[in-house]
This record gives sequence, C-alpha cells and structure tokens, in this order.
Amino acid sequence: MFEKIIKKIFGAGITKDERITQLDQEIADVDNLIEQAKLLEEKRAKKEAKTLAAVERRRAKKEFTGLTPKEIANKRKEPWVDVLSFKVNQDNIRNGFYELDWNDYFILELKREGYGYDGDPDEEIVDRWFRDICLNAAAETGVDLTNRSAGYVNLTKLTGGKAEVK
Repeated sequence: MFEKIIKKIFGAGITKDERITQLDQEIADVDNLIEQAKLLEEKRAKKEAKTLAAVERRRAKKEFTGLTPKEIANKRKEPWVDVLSFKVNQDNIRNGFYELDWNDYFILELKREGYGYDGDPDEEIVDRWFRDICLNAAAETGVDLTNRSAGYVNLTKLTGGKAEVK
C-alpha cells in the first residue's frame, strides 16, 4: 500500500503500462465528473423550467382572474361562442329562441369554414352555422326533416354585438 502511494507521488518505479492504466483511470474519472456535471445542469434546467412555468401559470391566472370566458378568449385571440339562454314560446311550443353570444374570432373562423364573407352581417353568419348545427343534430337522431312544418326565424339585433333568434 505504502509502495503504491510513493509510486503515485514520485512516479518512481512505475512502469509505462502502469502509468497508462493510471492515466486511463484519471480520464475515466474526469469523464465521470463531466457526466455528473451534465446531469446536474439538466436537473437545474428542468427545475428552472418548472419554476418559470409555475410563474407563468400564476401570471396568467392573475391576468385572467375576474374575466368572463369571452374576455379570456379575446385575450387569447381564440374563437368563442356560447348559448346565453333558451326560451320556448308559450303560445306555440314548436317555436322558441336561443340567445347566442360570440366574439370576432368566432366570426373569422366561420368565414374560413365558408359560412360567410366580408360584408355579411355577423348575425347572418352565425345563423347559417347554427342552422347547420340544428339540422345535423336532427339528422343524427333520425328526424325526417322533409314535409315538416316549422316556425320561422326572426333575427333581432341586441346591444353589445348580440342577436336574438326567434
């Protein structure tokens, strides 16, 4: 044991093969340290990414706190539509109306899908889409839409970019 320490310190009595073996071991030790350093850096980067993501989630949550779903969609520049109410006509149960609300991004999406063109009133574009939705729902449930009496559509513009369809 003492002999190995002396050889290591002074290099005395070390053969060329022993020295190569020592150097190979030192290189392996350095490679191992480099690998450990890389792993630590990856862990730090992952931890930092998680921290940044958490900060971003908190920021987004604060930014969207108190906003309506429509306002959130507008901030995100996403299409949005919602049914605000549904009423049945008490005098004729076959008739009723939905009150819909939407944002400009929804109108753009409908135009891209062929429901309208620039210059078409938004209410008409949404009405075309909504009719398609209703017709598809009826067809999927097996309702025969031929020779069927139905009510009429009465479109009333409301304030705030809303419309009522009766």
